[in-house]
Amino acid sequence: MRKIILAIAAVAAVSACTTTERDVGTGAAVGAATGAAVHGTAEGAMVGAAVGATTGLLVRNLRNGYCQYRNPRTGHIYTARC
Repeated sequence: MRKIILAIAAVAAVSACTTTERDVGTGAAVGAATGAAVHGTAEGAMVGAAVGATTGLLVRNLRNGYCQYRNPRTGHIYTARC
């Protein structure tokens, strides 16, 4: 189960298209790996992924103040202040 969660998190991090999605995806993957390693359960991995995604977004906000977003209706990518 742990390997499956890590594989899903890794694929999600790699498949992200915008810089914001990549940062959040990478944070989630690292958080899931850490949570799974520390607690050894799927619940630990899920909590770690949530904390990692939040941290990844915060790191993105600290970089330059601008983030890339995707319009869910059109798929258009635009840049705006975070």
